[in-house]
This record gives sequence, structure tokens and C-alpha cells, in this order.
Amino acid sequence: MPEKMWMVRAGRKGFLILDFEEKGYVGVGWRKLGDLIGVKSKEELARMYLEAYPDDKPGTQRMNAGQISRFRFEISKGDWVVSYNPELRLYLVGEVASDYQYALDSPGEYNHIRKVKWLGKVKRDSLSVETKNTVGSIMTLFLLSESAKKEFEDLLSGKELVPEKEMEQERESELDDVRKDVMEKAFEFIKDNIQKLDWDEMQELVAGILRAMGYKTRVASPGPDRGADVVASPDGLGLEQPRIRAEVKHRSNTIGASELRSFIGGLRQNDRGLYVSTGGFTKEARYEAERSTVPVTLIDIDELADLLINNYDNADAETRALIPLVKVYWPA
Repeated sequence: MPEKMWMVRAGRKGFLILDFEEKGYVGVGWRKLGDLIGVKSKEELARMYLEAYPDDKPGTQRMNAGQISRFRFEISKGDWVVSYNPELRLYLVGEVASDYQYALDSPGEYNHIRKVKWLGKVKRDSLSVETKNTVGSIMTLFLLSESAKKEFEDLLSGKELVPEKEMEQERESELDDVRKDVMEKAFEFIKDNIQKLDWDEMQELVAGILRAMGYKTRVASPGPDRGADVVASPDGLGLEQPRIRAEVKHRSNTIGASELRSFIGGLRQNDRGLYVSTGGFTKEARYEAERSTVPVTLIDIDELADLLINNYDNADAETRALIPLVKVYWPA
């Protein structure tokens, strides 16, 4: 049983996988670094990466320098490697048979290589959803978990993990868990981006969400004594009902009862109040909103993110530019 098992991707869309298989090696790019045989430490390699790729973003520099360092210093002879053929949906599994080498003639500028003795292949459909998720990382090189390593070992030896019917049920359950995890992470990232907006942008975001919901809006100009931050109504003038007056507080303290009473006191009989606070509301403030004779809705950052997501398809270009999102398709 190998001590470690590594995923080494065969380039974009696996374009090198046939070369990996035929010539018995795995490799990674970053050709500008040159031959790394004489490099003695990760720190030295990190400095070399900064010099070779100065235009990369800092996060990209750290991630890529870390990956090439692992390929150079951490992979050992006897470790196992996995690489994926997306066309055939097969994982090649092999044993590392050499120390680090530099190959000038390697295709695609993947000049940093290690020789590999291929041991066999594993079908992607045979893997559990958990392991599929693990090997689905976009990184060029990473260490597989103990559970994923054991699963590859078992499948390579011909062992069936669980009966097909039980496996399908397990896959559905695991896939649902993965979906929930991805959605929760995405939701938190969206909230992170909302928090990064400055105050004027937050005001525009609230107005944009209201427009996406079918209202026309007016945003108050900067300055004191300007009334509501956003006014929304069917006609955009506030003459038709419902007329929504929105107060927007961003990066402020938690809104308390006194702030709510002041806001409610400025509303007219036929108004509808909307109070948006990314800092949240106290229990007393929520009580004030509930007992108000004028309808008032409180929106914290969770509810604001929900409104943005649910109305994003109808949002205009200006609103989308504030928080750019992409649609991700998931198996039904």
C-alpha cells in the first residue's frame, strides 16, 4: 500500500493523457522556471516563481509555487499517482518510478516530469460521489485523501465497493450533500462580495433589486436631510401605490429599536417601509417593526443575498456589474 497518492492533471482537458500513458510519466508546466534539479528548498523555488511570473496575481503566485514545490520536493519514488482521461472517463493509476527530472522535449511545455509505471485504470463511474468530488479539484497537483486513496486501491484490485443498487442510493445522497455544500459556500461568497461594496454602491444594489422585482426607483443624492435612501413605486414618481421608502445602512452597528422608531416616524400612512442593514437588527428593533401600524420589512445581509439571487435574472446591467454572478448547472 503506497504512503501517498497524488492527482497530477494532464493539462487542460487532459490533452497530455495519451502521452503520459504511452511514455510512462507525469509532468507539470511552468516552463519559465527552467530546470529545478539544482534548487534545494521551497523558499528558493518560491523566489524563482515570483521572478519568472511577476504578473500573476498574489494568490495565483502562492498556489502555483506551492504546487510546483510539491512536485519537486514532496513526491517520492513509490508514491502512487492518478491522472484523468476525460474523453474515456478513466483514471490512470501508477507508481512513481523516478526522482524529479527536466525534459526539454516534453510536449505542451510540461517539462517538469517524473517517470511512472502505470498499474491500471479505474472507471470514474465506479467511484463514490465523495471521491469524485475530491478528484474534481481544479488544481494541477494535489494529495488525495486517505479514503480516496483506499477507494482507488480497492477498485484497482478488482474489489467491488458496494452492490450497484446501494451504490446508486449512496451516490444520490452524497451528490445532494455536495450540492448543499457548494450552495452554502457560494452563498457565503456572495455575501462577502456584498460586504465589500461601499455605501453608495450598496444603495444602488438595493435599488437595482427593487427594479428587478418590477418597481421603478429613485435614489437619493448624497447630503444631509435627503429623506429615504431609495424610493420605489410602480410609476417611479411615488404617486402610485405601493410606494416603498427604503433606508440603507451598510457596515454600521446592529440597528436597534430607536433607529427603527425614527425611521417609522418618517413614513406616511400609505407608505411601505424597507430597512436594509448589513449589520443586522436587534430583537427589540424587530419587535418595533412587527408592531408598526405602517408595514415595515427588515432586510439583513442573508435576506439581501437571497433577494439578489432570486431576482438576478431580471436585474439590469448596472446591478449585475455591482455583484457579477455566473449560473452553475447541477444534475437534477
